[in-house]
Amino acid sequence: MELFRNSRLKIGNRILRKRAAKSRRKMLYSNFSSVKKIGIVWDASKKDDFPALARFHQKMLDKNVEVIILGYYNDKELPDQYTAIRFLTCIRNSDINIFHIPKSEEAESFIDKKFDVLIDMNSDNVFTLSYISTLSKASFKVGLPNNDSDNSPFDLMIELKKPVKAEEYLNLTLKYLEMINS
Repeated sequence: MELFRNSRLKIGNRILRKRAAKSRRKMLYSNFSSVKKIGIVWDASKKDDFPALARFHQKMLDKNVEVIILGYYNDKELPDQYTAIRFLTCIRNSDINIFHIPKSEEAESFIDKKFDVLIDMNSDNVFTLSYISTLSKASFKVGLPNNDSDNSPFDLMIELKKPVKAEEYLNLTLKYLEMINS
């Protein structure tokens, strides 16, 4: 399955650039008190991040902010801890095409959803997650800098030492979002 992987990723990147060029999104963010819906894109293969995401979800619920998480799990079977959770949807290899582009209804729905804030937790630059973040119609996007920061889809980038700890990243993101007041 890994045959010609780099070539397929190059084609996937080309498709993404074309779709991103056609995509129109208006960046809009005034302050955190106006945020009602947050979307999070997450590499679900990092199982140790899940407790931090669950705590962040609970913290946002206490502030009446809805959080929806879309994870990408690079395996056939989802771990039991990811199933039957209303705020978490995971896509797997069967949900992506040969160019690593998501083809599931869940991914398309997530991309089309008008989140007030999108938080990208893709520290390893997984293409499938980058695709979703780039095309997301979220009003404000937060992410980590990557190799191609000039073409970044993010309105706010937070740089952390690797390996990125989910708890630290989410807390810093929340801190900066609360500081912004336009």
